[in-house]
Amino acid sequence: MKKLIVSFLVIAGLASVANAAGNAEDGEALTAVCASCHGTDGNSPLANFPKLAGQGEKYLTKQLHDIKSGNRVVIEMTGLLAPYSDQQLEDISAYYASQSVQVGEADPALVELGEALYKAGNASTGVPACAGCHSPTGAGIALGGFPMLSGQHAEYTISSLTKFQKGYRFKEPAADIRVNDGEAMIMRSIAFNLKDFEIEALASYIQGLH
Repeated sequence: MKKLIVSFLVIAGLASVANAAGNAEDGEALTAVCASCHGTDGNSPLANFPKLAGQGEKYLTKQLHDIKSGNRVVIEMTGLLAPYSDQQLEDISAYYASQSVQVGEADPALVELGEALYKAGNASTGVPACAGCHSPTGAGIALGGFPMLSGQHAEYTISSLTKFQKGYRFKEPAADIRVNDGEAMIMRSIAFNLKDFEIEALASYIQGLH
């Protein structure tokens, strides 16, 4: 029993450290330049830019570091993160993680297929369920660094999955193709096995998922 209590306290302590990496209050003051594309609270008004509100802090921090270093190329953000320190990037992540995402609506005609793919995948083509890494509600797994998908713009999700598809095809993909899913190529291999109409259905379902 004592061992269980100690283990719980250790895990709780690690979780607290992970969640306390950034300062949301300090981060808010640093996001003025982000607002035009991502909204003042991280709910992007433009469908081609991702919603950041409610996104896991660990995931956001990794993306910001990758963009700053050039490991992930986002043309619109070229050079924008250069002045920021590691702590400031963590603060920005903490601010957006503290906000609430505004969920959109799914196309009723695409819900059945989108839900089936999200919850069960497609065994015949080797596509696993999205829910396994991103949770049944789309909340993601923050401590594991798996991003929240709930409420994300369908247009942005389609664009992201299409880039993963192309990234899988080319050994040295073009700079504007996202390939920052690690050497395991998890998302690239999954997206490669998705048909275009499946991507459309998934993206629509995710947009309304909460």
